[in-house]
Amino acid sequence: MDFNLTEEQKLIVKTTRDFVEAELFPHEAEIEATGILRPELRDEIKAKAMQAGLYAANMPAEVGGAGLDTLTWCLYERELGRASYALHWNCVFRPSNILLACNEEQRKKYLFPAIEGKASDCLALTEPGIGSDLRGMKTFAKADGDDFVINGTKHFISHADEATFVILFAATGEEDTPRGKKKLITAFLIDKGTPGFTVRDGYKNVSHRGYQNCILEFNDCRVNKAQVLGEVHKGFEVAGAWLGATRLQVASTCLGRAERALDLAKQWAVDRVQFGQQIGKFQGVSFKLADMAMELKAAELLTFEAAWKYDQGTVQEMDMAMAKLKATEVLAMVADEAIQIHGGMGLMSDLPLERIWRDARVERIWEGTSEIQRHIISRALLRPLGG
Repeated sequence: MDFNLTEEQKLIVKTTRDFVEAELFPHEAEIEATGILRPELRDEIKAKAMQAGLYAANMPAEVGGAGLDTLTWCLYERELGRASYALHWNCVFRPSNILLACNEEQRKKYLFPAIEGKASDCLALTEPGIGSDLRGMKTFAKADGDDFVINGTKHFISHADEATFVILFAATGEEDTPRGKKKLITAFLIDKGTPGFTVRDGYKNVSHRGYQNCILEFNDCRVNKAQVLGEVHKGFEVAGAWLGATRLQVASTCLGRAERALDLAKQWAVDRVQFGQQIGKFQGVSFKLADMAMELKAAELLTFEAAWKYDQGTVQEMDMAMAKLKATEVLAMVADEAIQIHGGMGLMSDLPLERIWRDARVERIWEGTSEIQRHIISRALLRPLGG
């Protein structure tokens, strides 16, 4: 296996990193202080991202995207992940790959405008009281002639305030299984402003200031059957076909922030002098750096191997679960140790470490908790043996 990056990959990494440092880093302090991404700032950075070829770079070339393979896409995501989520997500938007399941008319209305920066999506799965039990969702879409009437509530919906339409997953029926009745799920494309569909402010939280979570309410919201994404009752199949690499995206952005935290810790270990010498010469600090670097390297290898396998068509769910689990937990460890090395200064807002530390916490929860990832991994290990 060749671990070297191609010249094209090196160029993409450099271009993305330069953009992040020049266009995103300078605005992080404002986002942290206000908790708001100003629309005019968003639009300014968005225009620069489009000019640099970084906007919607995750999409295939045949639909107007950059056509990056999965490994290169993960390298790109790692660089973007070094910056504040509000800036790298809302300003350098990557439409959900599930939009590739759109039919011809839906592509004209949703996919292509999203790639061109004229529209943006958000994904609505999670509900109050449901959590990881997605089959237990209560949001229901009832067929009524050529329409569906939707009622229910979604919460923790990221960037729904910025999105122009939502990709909603709702129950549309039930089927009998050996374990009892199981809900059938359908995906819908729903425009913001549709009667009966309301976006409300979400909860205040410690992670990702300026990147909002929202509550979506559907009260007798009527949508035409033409807005079904994929087939009726086949929502999970559509999600499974197109959303698998989402965990690799989370893993990659975590790698970027962990790398940034490690770089800050290394520099502090050289610059900070105590008892007449650099603190990096003390084993209490140098051994921390060694462990941080080793764990980060392990997370990178798991993530990039899974991305490579994805391109080869050999990736398994366990591969992506391992990558997501390891990268999110390594980010938490590296951020915490970087603060420990800095001492009290690490918790001051003068440095990005306290933000990285706070932001790291949600990564072990969204896109599948650490416990869900361990369940996926253990199931894959035991099933071949009859377990």
